[in-house]
Amino acid sequence: MTTLRQPPVATRPGVRPKVVGRAGLYAVLLANAAVVAVFFVQAGFASNALIVLGRLTGLYAALFMAFQLLLVARLPWFDRRIGMDRLTSWHRWTGFSVLWLLLAHAVFIVLGYAGSSSLDPVNQLVDLAETVEGVLRAIVALAILVVAGAVSTRSARRRLAYETWHFIHLYTYVAVVLAFTHQVAAGTTFASSPVATAYWYTLWGAALASVFAGRLALPLWRNLRHRLRVTAVVPENDDVVSVYLTGRDLDRLPARAGQFFLWRFLTKDRWWQANPFSLSAAPDGRTLRLTVKRAGDGSAALRHLKAGTRVFAEGPYGAFTALHRTRPDAVLIAGGVGVTPIRALLEELHGHAVVIHRVATARDAVLHDELRDLALARGAELHLVTGPPVPDRLAPGELARLVPDITERDVYLCGPPPMMNAVLGSLRELGVPKPQIHFERFSLAG
Repeated sequence: MTTLRQPPVATRPGVRPKVVGRAGLYAVLLANAAVVAVFFVQAGFASNALIVLGRLTGLYAALFMAFQLLLVARLPWFDRRIGMDRLTSWHRWTGFSVLWLLLAHAVFIVLGYAGSSSLDPVNQLVDLAETVEGVLRAIVALAILVVAGAVSTRSARRRLAYETWHFIHLYTYVAVVLAFTHQVAAGTTFASSPVATAYWYTLWGAALASVFAGRLALPLWRNLRHRLRVTAVVPENDDVVSVYLTGRDLDRLPARAGQFFLWRFLTKDRWWQANPFSLSAAPDGRTLRLTVKRAGDGSAALRHLKAGTRVFAEGPYGAFTALHRTRPDAVLIAGGVGVTPIRALLEELHGHAVVIHRVATARDAVLHDELRDLALARGAELHLVTGPPVPDRLAPGELARLVPDITERDVYLCGPPPMMNAVLGSLRELGVPKPQIHFERFSLAG
């Protein structure tokens, strides 16, 4: 198609937001790791090397547990720069690190004390639980974390519904409280000096406050302020519907094209279920829209929502936005219903854009008429790519043919995981620099 190009828009030089966000998290973790090491040394060493190792692994398990809370708090500053999917991935690996550190802490402490007594390890553990305040609470906390770790393995997650996994995972907050009270009661380093005690109270207080603010206070305040409700439900085809919402002061809702919310539609049978759906139109300060393909009972039920239904929304979340632009021009690649955030981004992005929508058949091209009109209005190129998965119609050669200067553009990608993985491989083969590739997977934690 013939298009009228917009003049290039220069991107601002400087450090990328993602780098700033990651550096902030690394700095927080490393600075606290150094402080913990200093307090550990100041507290003095036990004569038994195993007990020394046990105390050290316990301290770093506590630090990583507090860091876990920061990762799962969904604080907007970090989420906009890093993305919930990457924060969730770090949360996952940090969680397994906590579990291994706590197991090492328990083993080293029990073996260390057993070596100084006449008891075998099992009886030594029983003796510690009966005679040392806080040890029994620590054992319960460790048991909870072992269960949470078991259900968080990939094989277990595939077999569990998200709601079931989430319910089990909530008990980790109980484990956090039990572990903290154990540290207060039995932690040598915790009580080694007033400064050390103040540090640990501050660390745990800040971590818990971040969860309270990000997961409870901020969502409640935003929903009380904006009072979202459904205004219309419009079928796009047999499997896809668009839900329109309005509310108060939506011009003050800090949502951007490309982001998503966790939506709870407050009907009697679905109020408890939260689903992540992207905005399918750029926020205009008056309305919000999401477009959803039927993939289960929850998404299928949206077709039957009534106008006036109240909505509780957590968010906005996601780093799939124009904040991360590095080049004046862009390529927007969508697979199937993954076109929803792509369509919203096209409204907000400046510079020349090439939009590629990959679907099995033309009938699967959700929002195609809107996308065509929007592309025409913004001087963008639109390519509808149809056909079965094999042969790959977004292979390196095909992408280079559609977008000859793809290495000079930002690439935004959204679609089903197999399609995204294939396109990411094509982009790597074409030599598109990693900082220019933007994608996000829906991945929730805690």
